[in-house]
Amino acid sequence: MPANASADCIKMTVPGDMSYLPVCQSCVRAFAKKVGFDGRELSDIELSVEEAVSNVIEHAFDPQEAETFDIICRRIPLGLMIAIKEKGIPFDPAALPQYDPAALAQDESATGLGLFLMKKAMDEVSFHNLGPEGKETRLIKYLGAKNIQQYFSPEELKPHDEATPQQTARVQKIDYDVRLLRPEEAIEVSKCAYKSHGYTFFDDHIYYPERIVELNDTGEMISAVGVTKENVFMGHAALVYPTPGARIAEWTFGFVNPEFRSQGFLKRSYDFLIAMPKRRPLAGLYSYCVTNHVISQKTVAKFGINDCGILLATSPATWEFKGIESDTSQRMSVVLSFKYPDTPEPLTIYAPGQHRHMIERLYVHIGAQHRFAEPGPGQAAPQPVASVMETSVNMSESCADITIRRYGSQAPQELRALVRDLCLKQIATLNLFISLEDPATFSMTAEFEKLGFFFAGILPCGDIGDTLILQYLNNVPLSYEKLVIHTDMAHEILAYIKAHDPNAAL
Repeated sequence: MPANASADCIKMTVPGDMSYLPVCQSCVRAFAKKVGFDGRELSDIELSVEEAVSNVIEHAFDPQEAETFDIICRRIPLGLMIAIKEKGIPFDPAALPQYDPAALAQDESATGLGLFLMKKAMDEVSFHNLGPEGKETRLIKYLGAKNIQQYFSPEELKPHDEATPQQTARVQKIDYDVRLLRPEEAIEVSKCAYKSHGYTFFDDHIYYPERIVELNDTGEMISAVGVTKENVFMGHAALVYPTPGARIAEWTFGFVNPEFRSQGFLKRSYDFLIAMPKRRPLAGLYSYCVTNHVISQKTVAKFGINDCGILLATSPATWEFKGIESDTSQRMSVVLSFKYPDTPEPLTIYAPGQHRHMIERLYVHIGAQHRFAEPGPGQAAPQPVASVMETSVNMSESCADITIRRYGSQAPQELRALVRDLCLKQIATLNLFISLEDPATFSMTAEFEKLGFFFAGILPCGDIGDTLILQYLNNVPLSYEKLVIHTDMAHEILAYIKAHDPNAAL
């Protein structure tokens, strides 16, 4: 069994033979132990590898085939990623029947238990179609860390909307410093997030101080904090790169303790984060602002982060905003905004004709002057190969992101099958990301709209270049009138989306 090793990664090439399963488990266990896992966590990782490898051997290869597959173990910020990659016959593990304990009690041959155990044992399980490169199952496990409730008493974590009179905002301006986060201050960030949102915030890393420290150590997060001259913690804001190779970062995790909400910390933290030297290039920054209230929308507008889309119903209605009155009667929608740090180089954009005018408007609004073109003869035709579609599902948000990295000739049919599978899993909202720099997007957009997708906005400088965002809502009740919108452009975007949303007229 060949193995290629580097400081934080090993790769094994394994025969498609079940007798090698103990070897796979033993090797992965040893790597996981080196990363820092122990006890029950190692058992969970071994169990997940057993199920994932068994699925590949049993379903991806014919018994007569002498094929191999790869297992890649990689240390990632916060833990371990295991990727099982193969080029066997087409098979979608996500299409396995859902685990039903009642059915299993009556019929021992009932399926779905393996996938259920995998998802229960690991923090993230995802399946990726890589086109001619085959398919990949990814398992992610985070290292254990104490969350905020293990550091403080319930009295110390009293929500902001139960603040004492002494915690009300100070009217008089005070002198304070804005600087990079120090490791010992991460606990205050988690505490502030908890007191603002309870445990409803979309990214639970924020509740684990050790994870905040590691994300800053790796450069995936750049945290700025405000601290008074008496060394009292005021608040936190950060730039977060969404993927290891991303050229854009999200301005997010903005939390301010109530008594310091009138001191201008968020603007100062924003200016600090933009100006400071960075380990990674920054082609742009973006922000998602909730539509339950206009506070965050007003904030990013003051920073010159301009609206370029609205994503509907992306999060549950259970999100909390301590001390801020907001509507929680429907799933939460967000305004997407973007800013270039510098004037971008002109690109050739293949905007679908039905949306070209709006896309041009959005680019002008965010400060880009791109060339708009129609594909030449044969340019828009997808290649006669399988599409490359990557899907990421956030079960707690009941939301999925689908990225098309390459169009195949059967892309609409492949997307239809994927949508059906996600809908059967009762995922509420699907966000589709397709490249505006790919000539095929010019014609493919209309095909995807026939499936029920509709315009949502644009996101420049993404993983696949400048991106058009479409959405699909899976029987989600939504009242456009309940969305609280701040800027004129956001009102224009919302009206445009409503006019193209096939669900709006239902």
